[in-house]
Amino acid sequence: MALEFDRNFPRYTEFDPAAPIWCITPEVDGCFHRFFDTSPISPSGRFVGLTGMPAEDRMPEPGEPAEVVLIDLATGECEVAAETHGWDTQLGAQVQWGATDEELFFIDMDVERWKPFGVKMNPETGERRELGGPLYMVSPDGRFAASPCLRRTRRTQHGYGVIAPDEAIPLNEGAPDDDGLFLTDTMTGEAQLMLSLERVYEELLDEEEFADGDLYGFHVKWNLQGTRLQFVVRWLPRGGEDRRSARPMLVTVRPDGSELHLAIPADVWARGGHHPNWMPDGEHVMMNLKLDGENMRLISARHDGTNLRPLNDDLLGTVHPAMHPDGRHVITDEYAHASLANEDGTTPLRLLNLQSGEEVRVARIRTRPDYEGEAKVLRVDPHPAWDPEFRRVVFNACPSGTRDVFIAHLEEWL
Repeated sequence: MALEFDRNFPRYTEFDPAAPIWCITPEVDGCFHRFFDTSPISPSGRFVGLTGMPAEDRMPEPGEPAEVVLIDLATGECEVAAETHGWDTQLGAQVQWGATDEELFFIDMDVERWKPFGVKMNPETGERRELGGPLYMVSPDGRFAASPCLRRTRRTQHGYGVIAPDEAIPLNEGAPDDDGLFLTDTMTGEAQLMLSLERVYEELLDEEEFADGDLYGFHVKWNLQGTRLQFVVRWLPRGGEDRRSARPMLVTVRPDGSELHLAIPADVWARGGHHPNWMPDGEHVMMNLKLDGENMRLISARHDGTNLRPLNDDLLGTVHPAMHPDGRHVITDEYAHASLANEDGTTPLRLLNLQSGEEVRVARIRTRPDYEGEAKVLRVDPHPAWDPEFRRVVFNACPSGTRDVFIAHLEEWL
């Protein structure tokens, strides 16, 4: 499909970008895309699914609705596809696509019981099906939705689950047998607890080392093949909810619950690490990690924790890395208050070549919003994500101080 971006969307030209970049939300306020591991662009390449916030100059209230927004890249038109009460400030309503443009997924919430659930919707017809379990990331074929408990995620970090009253958020004690990694069949709507935190504790952890604390589930990620899942598990000291005291670790497992492994143990992560992702082969994980305790680099390890190594000895690892299927190029970003940020609130969008060691600063763009909220939960993270054809990258930014979504065409550099 031929898409005429210059006809439909304004170009972003500040600071002389190294690639063509367009703002695809010029007529709608407060929109952002989900995360750096799923494309907000539909399988056909025509539509973009986003979350629209009710306000950007104040903290959101429990039960306050957001919007599921669709952008038509062929016409430039924007429409509100649905309203949802199940969202948070960093990943929105988890808006994402299944195998076709007829499968749009997001989360909603029953605000009488404060129970979040997944929704499968055909945006063309408006047909909507409520699923029996939560939804964080959908498998590449659209068949299964994997998720942690979307209320409990707020126990370790706000912004990534759903906004609910404090009294509606369960509190874990130790390693519970009723919380962990949930799997929902999007055809039948049936949900199950596929991997309990109790099993993680009993099979993977030293029981004495992790005895005086509680486990919570966090990020969940499918590999591109749909054959394995990553699951970030965080340990908190008993009675604590301070993220800085959490001990994260990375677990991998097949969707049938077999081949459970500890890919990145807590003591390795504690050297200084963040933001794991899958590599294109679906067998290895990658993340930012200070293997030597000093220098942040992109590293990889096999899903069972073996073959831990740096992917490049010199390139700085920053925030949200996503690898191109060529195995060489990585797109990543930077926080507005981190080392590569500028005083004016602008940050770089970085394209790294792991083989040559070269870096292209694709763009410099403002990502510090006018209002960042309590504990910066309203910050704008770019979360650069490849499109389904791995030619373009979608990212969030706020050149005017409020949220917008951008698309960069990177064919020239790949």
